[in-house]
Amino acid sequence: MVRMNSVRQLTGSLGLILLGAAGAYLIKTAGGSVDVVGIKIPTQNGQWITADLFRPKTATAENPAPVIVVCPGFERSKEALDSYSIELARRGMVVVTIDPYNQGASSSTKEKRSATVEGYGVIPMVEYIFSTPNLNYIDKSKIGAVGYSAGGNAVLQAASHFGGRRKKGSSAPAASKSTPSKLAAVFVGGYVLTLTDAVLASVRSNVGMDYAFYDEGSFRNELHNADMRKAPEALRLVNTIFEEDHAIAEVEIGKVYGDAASRTLRVVHNTRNLHPFLPYDRESIGHIVDFFTGVFEVKQPLPAWNQTWLYKELFTFISLVGGLLLLVPCAALLMRLPVFSTLAQPLPPPLPAPSSRGRILFWSMFTFSALLACYLFVPMVRATFAVFPAASQSQQTWWFPQRINNAILLWAVANGTIGLAAFWLSFRFHGRKNGVTADMLGLRTSAGELLRTLGLALSVCAAFYAVLFASYAVFHVDFRFFFVSAAASFPTDMFLVALEYLPLFFIFYFANSIRVNSASRFEGQKEWVSMLIMGLGNSVGLMLILAVQYQSFVRTGTVFWTTEWLFANLLFGVIPMMFVLPYFNRYFFRVTGKVYLGPMVTCLVFVLMMLTNNVCYIPRS
Repeated sequence: MVRMNSVRQLTGSLGLILLGAAGAYLIKTAGGSVDVVGIKIPTQNGQWITADLFRPKTATAENPAPVIVVCPGFERSKEALDSYSIELARRGMVVVTIDPYNQGASSSTKEKRSATVEGYGVIPMVEYIFSTPNLNYIDKSKIGAVGYSAGGNAVLQAASHFGGRRKKGSSAPAASKSTPSKLAAVFVGGYVLTLTDAVLASVRSNVGMDYAFYDEGSFRNELHNADMRKAPEALRLVNTIFEEDHAIAEVEIGKVYGDAASRTLRVVHNTRNLHPFLPYDRESIGHIVDFFTGVFEVKQPLPAWNQTWLYKELFTFISLVGGLLLLVPCAALLMRLPVFSTLAQPLPPPLPAPSSRGRILFWSMFTFSALLACYLFVPMVRATFAVFPAASQSQQTWWFPQRINNAILLWAVANGTIGLAAFWLSFRFHGRKNGVTADMLGLRTSAGELLRTLGLALSVCAAFYAVLFASYAVFHVDFRFFFVSAAASFPTDMFLVALEYLPLFFIFYFANSIRVNSASRFEGQKEWVSMLIMGLGNSVGLMLILAVQYQSFVRTGTVFWTTEWLFANLLFGVIPMMFVLPYFNRYFFRVTGKVYLGPMVTCLVFVLMMLTNNVCYIPRS
């Protein structure tokens, strides 16, 4: 019966993955009317750029179409901006969505200011598009680019470069101002810091922009807010097309200034949203659609409100759920093999129902852990600059090369170590005196059993990624939902990077398994109640960080942590995984009677998911 249930669960998981992948493929290809393929081009210094090429079947040599280069921002891969790519391609434009340097499957770069100097890869990609005879179905007079956050800076820098600015340190001559810029139009999303006179002076492209009205990084702007009506940055952008005596003093949001034919068009939007959510805002995406269909005179475009990208996100969410659920029956079926069968052991008895004093101790530890998790995060972010100096300064290195994950790593090690110490002290001075025995903890094991458990965990992780790679190979979609994703496109040397991170992250995952199974599994407590408490216990500390950050933002207009604001924003992708982690640890405890398989499987899968979606400065060029 157990085996039949596992087979049904496995079939159901695979069914969800197939449903999600097929549905996402249909949306991504607009029902088969857009071809989507992966490409890779060599660039300077032995570097390379990977990208997804969206070619509407209406784009032919006889009917060439405009082409738009899409550039994600910091910590994002090309799939993160499918919302842009899908909607532009549906309207007949060719789209090339890149992995920026140091991200996704693109190479690293030695440039510390890659967005400024190389446009994150936009500059070489535009050079390739303009020069190659292969793309005979594009109109090379209609090359555009759109980016978000650091990607927005990248496309603006590319426009400045192609408009005549000489790259610093380069002996190559600047583009002649007598010839049209290779970039006819750019749309800058979520970034205004480089809307300066020096950058804008050489821009000879149509320019649109959108900046979130509630952007958390707006404290860095000249007026320290996100209102673009009188922002010097927005005014400079628009006034580049006017003589000084006709300069405007206030930008009318959404008004089109200038003329697309002479490449002097300017438009400023100020969509009411937060920074990380703007690329998933239908209104903001509509602004991008209207901008490019307008400047490139796309015939009979779909209205901007007609958008399907969200369905793609829902389908890849179904695949993500199916992929994670796959871990459960996969482990159960593998445990039927002789080499792993001895790992299936009886479930230890639960801990005695806590007394009044025990409940006080439990909730005190719960509160302490949440507050500690909240308190430690920012100090650990700051500590990375001393512990991992190369990655913190965007330098190529094999020594823990992931700048953002280094902060999560230090936070996890600190919390895990303190959690293990707290568990031992609680058991030593309270549990043993109140009926808790060592047999209830699921800790007793042997070296041979640990090795078999590790072999099982590696097999489950391999099965997960085999299915993920197969889905990507067939449908060109991975498992994701907004900020949470299991990427399928990354360099193989990322597995070498994982060897550095996995052992240290395991401290946290192991501590969590002990907390969930050896310290919080009480007699008489409903399972769903226990798991909900553990899910909240694992994530509420990180939620507190966002609560502190945004209550300050609402109250004062400035986030509480300014220098570390980007690190805090990226917690939107971490918190969901932390919430579901205890559920997996409890399941694997129930089938093995031990606390080891759960953290081994989840550490392998979740940490690899994290590593393959972050900026990585390994020497790949």
